[in-house]
Amino acid sequence: MKNTALLLVDFQNDYFSSFKDAKFPLENSEEASLNAKLILDIFRQKQFEVIHVFHENESLDARFFAKGTSGAKIYSLLSPLKNEKVISKNRPNSFLDTDLKEYLDENEINTLVIVGAMSHMCIDATVRAAKDFGYNCIVVSDACATKELEYDKIKIPAKYVHGTIMSALEFAYANVTDTKNILEGL
Repeated sequence: MKNTALLLVDFQNDYFSSFKDAKFPLENSEEASLNAKLILDIFRQKQFEVIHVFHENESLDARFFAKGTSGAKIYSLLSPLKNEKVISKNRPNSFLDTDLKEYLDENEINTLVIVGAMSHMCIDATVRAAKDFGYNCIVVSDACATKELEYDKIKIPAKYVHGTIMSALEFAYANVTDTKNILEGL
């Protein structure tokens, strides 16, 4: 596990209905964060690499994650420690216009355990980019969250959005697993 890092993507206040002023709450974000916390605790205990990525929207009329707001802050349950890498991004792909790849390469990381939100957006984009860069990707499905979508006047429940993305990632981009299995492997 020496060459493995935990990548926590966009666990931010605006995604949590339990956060008073949440701008964009997701389904199951609390449950996903509790599972991510279990994994995070083991990574910290074993002194494995932990990287937090958070999204900051530069636009003044941002629907959520507006830069400098409390909604854009990392959810308190998963707050970074001083020795953990924190990366700010403003695109769905955590690698685009950030130093994530350089940091992983400098620290000889070749495997990423990926958790976070939204499954259909930033998790999807980050996993695909990571795989394209040659990293081994493990996505912990029950430590990720998303929301209902709508297309062509058809409402798509969050569980189907999530399941579709996990299935697509598992096909060619990642080993998709759950918290129980990842904890047993650590």
